[in-house]
Amino acid sequence: MTSSVKAIVFDTFGTVVDWRGSIIRDLTAWGAAEGLQIDWAGLVDRWRDRYNPQKARVRSGELPWTNLDELHFDALKAVFAEMGLAELEHDRMMHVNRVWHRLDGWPDASRGLHRLKSKFIIGPLSNANVAILVNMAKHADLPWDNVFSCELFQHYKPDPETYLGVCKLLYLEPGAVMMCAAHNYDLAAARSLGLKTAFIARPTEYGEGQTTDLTAEQRWDYVADDLEDLARQLGC
Repeated sequence: MTSSVKAIVFDTFGTVVDWRGSIIRDLTAWGAAEGLQIDWAGLVDRWRDRYNPQKARVRSGELPWTNLDELHFDALKAVFAEMGLAELEHDRMMHVNRVWHRLDGWPDASRGLHRLKSKFIIGPLSNANVAILVNMAKHADLPWDNVFSCELFQHYKPDPETYLGVCKLLYLEPGAVMMCAAHNYDLAAARSLGLKTAFIARPTEYGEGQTTDLTAEQRWDYVADDLEDLARQLGC
């Protein structure tokens, strides 16, 4: 099977980077230096809770195409209000919003991707916009060949235009592209369009007590412990 796969694209938030842990670490340190008394763990969980509803408004046509930085900023202001917090000055609010550009990879991420890059075209297929993905790659040493941001297709996953858009850009048939994700829904959408699939569990993506995506829910083409294990299985 691996001989037919030419490119691997990766969900990024949760699969490649530890978004929750990174944001809590980053903003806790920054907030302490700024003298801000904010429950950053509570804030990030409320912030992320708005992620899917915000995307759904775009996918349904309720909102015109709006990139993730802009959706995040609208959600951040709503969360500040919900928590009874006064908005910070614009520059400080933007620093908070741009924490998504500064996320750290899981411990295996950079090493695993460097190994996979030796044999395959690799890139993120992420709902994040181009700026987030490029800055995150610099920050976390993610050696992408290209950035397949959903911003390029003006559709959010799991719209078919995202997965098939990668195939079109690379001049590859769906069977020559593999989707790697820690989320079963993402793989199910990719498989329905003919892409190969690889599942990696990230059981602490949402913190302790996570109840979703703990195991592979279908017989995906590959199931790996982490990105280095996937590289090993694929002969890298």
